[in-house]
Amino acid sequence: MLLEVLAVLAALAVLGSLGALGAGTGATTSPGAGGDPGALAPRVATATATERAAAPSPRPGSAAAPWGWPTGSRVVERAWEAPSSDYAAGHRGLDVPAALGRVASAVDDGTVAFAGAVGGRTVVTIDHGGGLVSTLDSVTPLVTAGDEVEQGDPVGTVSVGHCPAAAPCLHLGARVDGRYVDPMPYLPPAEWPVLLPESSWPG
Repeated sequence: MLLEVLAVLAALAVLGSLGALGAGTGATTSPGAGGDPGALAPRVATATATERAAAPSPRPGSAAAPWGWPTGSRVVERAWEAPSSDYAAGHRGLDVPAALGRVASAVDDGTVAFAGAVGGRTVVTIDHGGGLVSTLDSVTPLVTAGDEVEQGDPVGTVSVGHCPAAAPCLHLGARVDGRYVDPMPYLPPAEWPVLLPESSWPG
């Protein structure tokens, strides 16, 4: 009798071991099968890492926005107005109020691509690499083409040109691969906007 009991117990132990192996196999191949969550951890971690590698970079304008405001002011006096075509009317950048003579700073690290007069206005253009360029209009340059600058370095002082002397401002433009784009996604959020009707703006 004792031998029979021991045989039954041994058989049950073998069946239990096989059941545990089956459950582990199910958890590895079928995540919803109710297996051990620990068995899924390596696969979940690998999938997450793959997704992060394939995901696009954080959108500029988020907490990781690369640019800084050129005069310290985060007030937008006139916002970007997308033109209907390359040659149509629009506002290819944004204006921030700034007193004449106010120092304008580089929005990000880069190389000064141009510093001088264009169409009767003086501008500073900085190449940030990767096809991204910023333009400050109108400023009296404090730099020359070829200068390496870091974010926050003084590159010019606000002058009359894009905006009249009665209502001076600094115009910030952005270009990607030669095409103008809205600068706002590259900047931390504005404090508050004051959007003037196009008919009331002489710039």
